Amino acid sequence: MSKSSKLELLNPHNCQLIFIDQQPQMAFGVQSIDRQTLKNNVVGLAKAAKIFNIPTTITTVETESFSGHTFPELLDVFPNAPLLERTSMNSWDDQKVRDALAKNQRKKIVVSGLWTEVCNLTFSLSCLHDTDYEIYMVTDASGGTSQEAHDMAIQRMIQVGVIPVTWQQVLLEWQRDWAHRDTYDAVMALVKEHSGAYGMGVDYCYTMVHKAPERAQGAHEILAPVPAK
Repeated sequence: MSKSSKLELLNPHNCQLIFIDQQPQMAFGVQSIDRQTLKNNVVGLAKAAKIFNIPTTITTVETESFSGHTFPELLDVFPNAPLLERTSMNSWDDQKVRDALAKNQRKKIVVSGLWTEVCNLTFSLSCLHDTDYEIYMVTDASGGTSQEAHDMAIQRMIQVGVIPVTWQQVLLEWQRDWAHRDTYDAVMALVKEHSGAYGMGVDYCYTMVHKAPERAQGAHEILAPVPAK
């Protein structure tokens, strides 16, 4: 019996990434995750993809009439990427999207999108129905209109073979080995900027244990304690 290809870890050569409708009006409706955290995670995932040269597709829906323009922080990571505009809630219904994914020739598709229960769900089910792609849903770089809507959509996708992941999990799966020095420094810089307590811990370890200089710019004079009289 052959082993499932889903047992193969994500790596920079076997997967591609799609951002679905990371637009402000879609984010306004998100209630399953803090929206600033959502944006942080989306941009962190995008920067991770840039570090590892992951082929990345960006789709948009009804930009001018409803959803607004894609997060500028996301576009800044991929300044020359085309934006694949649609009318359908389901990205799989647009031939441009199918063609972009096929062109990359990678069967593992990492997905980050809004909303989980609509755009992510319909894309995933339709894609799996029609092809032999694998879908890896980045749950903390996606959001639904309620916690229940998000959770039930993820459960429905899991039942048909979608694999739930988190953005930092994907980043570290791509890195895999800290001996990969060509990406080490960029990954550490990303972690410090976007990984919350993990990033704070890295800063602490670098400065307090390894005595590296602080990242803060400028000359900050430290004034010694002076007891009040």
